[in-house]
Parts: sequence; structure tokens; C-alpha cells
Amino acid sequence: MNRESGATIVMADDGVPFDGGSLNAGPLGGAETAFIGLAQGLAARGHRVQAFTRTTRHLELEGVSWKPIDSSHPEHCDLYIANRGTRVLDLMPGARQIAFWVHNPARYLLKARYLWRLLRRRPVVVFVGNWHATTLPPWVPSRGRRVIPLGLNAVFRGLPRQAPPPPRAIFTSNPLRRLDWLLDRWVEEIRPHVPAASLHIYSSLATYGDLAPKHQALVAPILAKAESLANEGVFLAPPLAKPALADALSESRVFLYGGDPGETFCLAAAESQAAGVPGVVAQSTCLGERVRNGETGFVVADDDNTGFSSHAIELLRNDSLWQAQHDACRAHQQGLSWTEVAGLWEELLP
Repeated sequence: MNRESGATIVMADDGVPFDGGSLNAGPLGGAETAFIGLAQGLAARGHRVQAFTRTTRHLELEGVSWKPIDSSHPEHCDLYIANRGTRVLDLMPGARQIAFWVHNPARYLLKARYLWRLLRRRPVVVFVGNWHATTLPPWVPSRGRRVIPLGLNAVFRGLPRQAPPPPRAIFTSNPLRRLDWLLDRWVEEIRPHVPAASLHIYSSLATYGDLAPKHQALVAPILAKAESLANEGVFLAPPLAKPALADALSESRVFLYGGDPGETFCLAAAESQAAGVPGVVAQSTCLGERVRNGETGFVVADDDNTGFSSHAIELLRNDSLWQAQHDACRAHQQGLSWTEVAGLWEELLP
């Protein structure tokens, strides 16, 4: 196929409802953000892209044709990208090449109800990072494996160099990703040493969409705890759309995150690093791939409460350390644009 003439690419996701208009409309999960970014990146490179999701509308945006997933699909395409759910592997039997884009740790695929679809369709399995690729044993049937990183929204990349901001920490992941642990570190170990510091939390279950109710019982006490800590400099707000999130990051001193066993890339960490915000993170799976330990922040063991808190205190108080790590973030952690990432996906075209 002549890539210069553009390929026909179909993408599908049957998770929470979203489409291309969701990117700047409100909070959005990492897998949904990535799906939109790749679709737009491929379209920007001249490909004909149709994206099927649980949206309720037909939408043409940034060169991508968005349609409800139960709409009629084309009979053929050059590349079909099935996003995260094995059910959508069956939607495009006439595809010349099938890629299965995995976002969660892949051990769940070892169940029979998932393996038989992989055996039948034999897709190229695409992981988002090196640690992520280790979560699927080599014997699992596929047509090959690739590691392709996620791209970053342009609003986070290339922000101006900053002087050290006030001691404001930020958390931008969902509340089930060790926010309760972080609140304990903040109250017991961090803020007593930096009384003027504040912790700004942009978090809720909004990015779970229809799945939010089943998590509510777990999340409610965590958010209630955060709300109760206003006297400890804790501010709780809903998640932000990407442009507003970039503004909030540009005013922040340090990104604090305890990690999560389900993390495979962590867009929250990548976005903060690209925005020039040093991070203190627990190793948990892939975080060592997002933060350069000792250079753009600090990576500690998951159970190293003391190390986590002491590094957070350092970055909140030490202007010269912060400036050096801020500059290193700007120099080395800008990541790839989605157009650049789309170029890596082109290598899968037949």
C-alpha cells in the first residue's frame, strides 16, 4: 500500500461513551484520551479514519468520522484498531491487518473467554510501554507484538519556562489510585514541614462514565476525607478538561502520585512532566518509565512512605532543586505528539 495516498483505518471502542468532541468538553479517562489522540493523529497524516464508539451522534471532527458503534461498518479496511475490549475484535472481519490496543495489565486476557477471540483473530497486540508488555506471556496467540507509547496533547507540551511557583502540590488521577494514602502522607508527614503548602486535587469518578456507580461506595469516603482536610491546605475540585488542566499544572510545584497496580502508562504523570512539573511517585509498575529518578522528580518504592514524603518536602521548599528539575522536564519529558505516534502505528499497515 502507498502510505502517501492514505490508508483506510477503522477504530472501535465499546467502553464508556465518548467521541472526538469529548476531548475539550470535560474530564476524560486515559484510554479515551489516547483513542481520540491517535484517531486525530492518523487523520492528520492523511489517512481516512472512521472511529466507532458508544457515542450517540455522528460527528466529523479533525478529519475523523465518529459514529455510534452499532452503526454499519465498512466491509474492508487496511488497518483495524480494536481498543481494549476483545468483543470489538470481531467487528471488522474484512480488515487486512488487525491491531488489538491493550491499555490495562494484560493478565486478564489469560481467561478462556478472551483467549479464544485472540486465537481466532490473531491480532498484532500493541502495548503502551515496556513494563506493560511483560504482563502478557509469550505463548498467548498473536500476529506479533509492538510497544508504542501514548502521545501527549499539545496543550501540555512546550509551555514557557517558569520561576519556582508557590508550594502547591497537585494530584490529577482518579480517587481509587491511592489518593487516601497520599492524604495520609500529606497530613502526617509533608505539610507539618511546609505549613504554607497546599494540595490541589482534581479528581472524581467522572471519567468512569456509566461504570461510576459501582465504584461509588469505595470512593465516597476518600473524597469525604479530602473535603474534611481544608484546614490542612487540601482543595478538592472536579477533574478538568485538558486546556484547564494545563493551566492548573503550570501553577503547580510538584505532582504527587502513589501509583496503582493497574497503571500501564500514566498519562497524568506524563502530562505533568511535559508541563514542567517535577513528580514524586511510587514505583508501582510503570512510573519509573514516566519520571526520571533524581532528574525530573523522584521514584520511590511503593511502601517507602518516608522517602516519598521527604522528596515531596524537598521539592516544595528547595527552589534551586525545583528549577533544575523543571528545566529537565522541559528538556527531556515533552514526549511525542499524537501525529508522531501515528507515524509509529503506520508501521502496522500491510
